Amino acid sequence: ARSSAALFTMNTYLFVYDLMQFCGHSWIFTNMIIRFMSFGTDSLADTFYSIGLVMRLCQLLSVLEILHILIGIDKSHLFPRFLQITERVIVLFVVINSQEEVQGKYVVCVLFFLWNLLDVVRYTYNMLARMGIYYLPLTWLNFSLCIPLYPLSVLAKAFAICVSLPYFESFGTYSIELPLPFAFSIYFPYVLKMYLLVLFIGMCFIIQNLFSERKAHLGTGNIKKKRS
Repeated sequence: ARSSAALFTMNTYLFVYDLMQFCGHSWIFTNMIIRFMSFGTDSLADTFYSIGLVMRLCQLLSVLEILHILIGIDKSHLFPRFLQITERVIVLFVVINSQEEVQGKYVVCVLFFLWNLLDVVRYTYNMLARMGIYYLPLTWLNFSLCIPLYPLSVLAKAFAICVSLPYFESFGTYSIELPLPFAFSIYFPYVLKMYLLVLFIGMCFIIQNLFSERKAHLGTGNIKKKRS
């Protein structure tokens, strides 16, 4: 009885978490579409100013997903999920949020569109899965859409980092120079350039994991099982 109650509590918590994320990302996605239909390309430049706060809240909340895996209530693989979450946190908070000049670039709008499209589908799938509902077209979309869109989002992240480099060089943001006797300095643009390499190496690993997940969930045996 205790284990059943604990399982129910865990599933309820995860459902509420997925619902919160779904609401946040749906609001952002809908807001972006309505603004684009109303104002056209003029809406792209101030995307960050209109939806940036909700986007930051959603990404901060997503850090809990790492904790969910660590304590065993989410069966996802830790390392790929950790890479995906840290990529977003670094690009959103370290690169975009710290440089006002980058916030108005079109690449921010592209990045937000890709992130929210993926997350609206993913959290919808997760919510239904918590209730034992597997809708085949949604399952296919959840495990197929990410394969072309994730590499595109990585390219958008890399482009955002490249666009930000001149501003980090000009303003010296996050660059550190310690006085003697330490004589130690960190030039942050170099750190970002090294991170670009990490980003693309991580992308190869994550894409491999996405194909494995797709095969596991969309294999013939699994589809028949979920249908029954």
